[in-house]
Amino acid sequence: MTHAGYDAVLLLGMVNIRYLCGFCGTDGALVVTHNQVFFLTDSRYTSQAKQQVDATEIVEYSDKLQAVGSVLRDTLNNRGSKVGFESKLVSVDQFQRLEKECSACGFIAADDEIVGLRQIKDDDEIVCLTQAAHLNHLAWSRLLPEIKTGSSEADIALELEFILRKLGGEDKAFDFIVASGERGAMPHGVASSRQLQRGDLVTVDFGTKWQGYHSDETVTFGVGEVSHQLRKIYDVVLEAHDRALSSIELSASAREIDNVARQYIAEQGYGSYFGHGLGHGVGLEVHEAPVISPRSEVLLQAGMVFTIEPGIYIPGVGGVRIEDTVVLTDDGCRCLTQCPKHYLAIS
Repeated sequence: MTHAGYDAVLLLGMVNIRYLCGFCGTDGALVVTHNQVFFLTDSRYTSQAKQQVDATEIVEYSDKLQAVGSVLRDTLNNRGSKVGFESKLVSVDQFQRLEKECSACGFIAADDEIVGLRQIKDDDEIVCLTQAAHLNHLAWSRLLPEIKTGSSEADIALELEFILRKLGGEDKAFDFIVASGERGAMPHGVASSRQLQRGDLVTVDFGTKWQGYHSDETVTFGVGEVSHQLRKIYDVVLEAHDRALSSIELSASAREIDNVARQYIAEQGYGSYFGHGLGHGVGLEVHEAPVISPRSEVLLQAGMVFTIEPGIYIPGVGGVRIEDTVVLTDDGCRCLTQCPKHYLAIS
């Protein structure tokens, strides 16, 4: 706040609120000045906030933006006070209300500064991320022996979600992707009623939550004997994945890591079939900073947790994606996800 020249910061996004003050409910606001912290919520969460939040004052409201305006007016006495806020999360209507409620304040986008705080995970966060990844491994180990020819994509997704919940996962991290056969060419092919057939490659992208923190992992496997073309793209993606993992080090640029995988895939003749970025941060959101892509300006630092997930997607043929979530430490890079990534075919 001092560096950016803010007199206060207003947070309305629940993920950032949870990160900064520990509140796990679904509605609230956080106002932070240089010497005071105000947490605002409605009557549903007042008791919960008193248990979870350490603030100068907990304010109960019936109209959130009206209450935010009142706190800012009472706290910031100087006309022209600068208030940082999450411009990417605030609607036009909310912004207009804020300007009306606190006309003496100037609201300034603070998205980069706020997101930057969450890029570096502390030890407690890494423990949660490690446990979420461990649940992935346990669930996949239980489900894989039950998958067979004729299993539907939807049944695989449902059973995987059920096992994760039974193991203690709080909720699925996202709608699971199960894409078999030609549907494997869809990077976000959410599970359908299609049944697995011999000769398919099957991509399964899944994850869960543990104490709010996500896991994210993708495995691809064969059903019976697959074509030479499908097996080749699997081997190319796995090699690109492994090369990218080996290139991760402190102060490397995210763009360079992306280029390691992308260049290898292009050299093998499949460059036009890898369209998305190599990876993304994982934490309280399953997609967050840092971004690992050709356009990323990020230099990798200890404490960053992100995915490595190259893929090849050929329309009318099928696709492969192999994904691990890693943490970068002062001692090197470590995979949090542990499902085997070598080629496997079920009978």
